[in-house]
Formats: sequence, structure tokens, C-alpha cells
Amino acid sequence: MVGVVAAALLIAAWVNKAAGPASVAALSGLVLIWCFFQAPVTCAAPVRGREDGCRNNATGLLLGCHIRQHRWQKLKMLILRRQLRTFFSGLFSDGKAALVSLAAIGSFLSGIVTFVPGVAVG
Repeated sequence: MVGVVAAALLIAAWVNKAAGPASVAALSGLVLIWCFFQAPVTCAAPVRGREDGCRNNATGLLLGCHIRQHRWQKLKMLILRRQLRTFFSGLFSDGKAALVSLAAIGSFLSGIVTFVPGVAVG
């Protein structure tokens, strides 16, 4: 819930231009952390016999579900070069994951743009 409120405040800060670049950068970081570690998504860790992966609920794009092995599998996908493509294809596997992934990308770009002179809010 905190991430959704922070995302709404981030959008309001960009539209209203009342907030300074520091608050926009802080809100962008908060939304990005929420997307990585708290957003409700599907686990999608590789499972034998299922092409679409694990269907359990998970918290965040980087963490797996309640099964400890799935958490390690998701983190290992980021480290091993051959499994990186599988991880990134899982970011847009269903509607929830796609929405959270787009929010993470948008908040990352928002945080970067706040430091570009001439484009920053305020």
C-alpha cells in the first residue's frame, strides 16, 4: 500500500511541479524499492513440468514465493548470464508483473531525470 501511495505522490509531484528534485528522487527510490521487494506479483520461478513457472504469490520482482528454493532461483537468475534472459522475460509474464515492472522502470527513469539540468522539477 505504501508503494501505491508513493507512486501517486510521485505522479502528483511531476504534474504539479510543487515538489523539489530531492523529494521526486526520494519518492522515485521508494517506489523502486517497493517494486523490487514488496509489490504483490506471481513467483514465476522455474518449475519442472510447468512452462510458465511457479504460480504462487510472491512479494516483489526480485524475491520468490514462500518456498526458499524459489527465492534462490530468482536471485541466481540475476547473477548467471545464461538465465538473465529468463528473468527479464518473466518481468512481463502476466498483468501484475507487467504493471509492477513498468512502475519500476518509470520510477527509475524519474529518479534519473531529476538530476538532468533543465528537465528537473522546480
